[in-house]
Amino acid sequence: MQVLATAIPEVKEIKPVRRFDPRGFFSEIFREDLLRQHGIDVGFVQENLSLSVERGVVRGLHFQIPPAAQAKLVRVAVGSALDVAVDIRQGSPTYGRHVALVLNAEEGNQLFVPEGFAHGFCTLEPNTELVYKVSRYYSPEHDRGLQWDDPALAIAWPVGGDAALLSDKDRRQPPLAELPHDFRY
Repeated sequence: MQVLATAIPEVKEIKPVRRFDPRGFFSEIFREDLLRQHGIDVGFVQENLSLSVERGVVRGLHFQIPPAAQAKLVRVAVGSALDVAVDIRQGSPTYGRHVALVLNAEEGNQLFVPEGFAHGFCTLEPNTELVYKVSRYYSPEHDRGLQWDDPALAIAWPVGGDAALLSDKDRRQPPLAELPHDFRY
């Protein structure tokens, strides 16, 4: 398993090693001890599965505020998606900046999203399934969001405006400039 740096040091790409033989492959996709060696010392308590039937589904940008803030470890089990983590920690040198990475089942790469980041994705293929571990249980009263297409974020989404398939909730999220400062760097 490789743990790779991204443009924002706290966000990591994880590339599992696959061992192939005539039957297929075997891969360790989660090793707590190896993640700890790379500074990811998070206890995950829940695992979620998201199926998006169409290409161009955008989910996010989501986060939970303290005391229920979540770190996430995200991978694509089927298909592919552009996965995005936005730094929303007030005072951070990378506040408002993001990491965008294509995750796909073929490669098996993952993205570690720490607390203090908004997370979202856009499916690049039909019937894409994302699996992600979270460090705290889902808490509706702490659930928040950030406007997915806020120009201040400069995210190069593979779909725009009307072509994106979003929930009503995600269409109503505030831009970064109106976001309360729930996270401090």
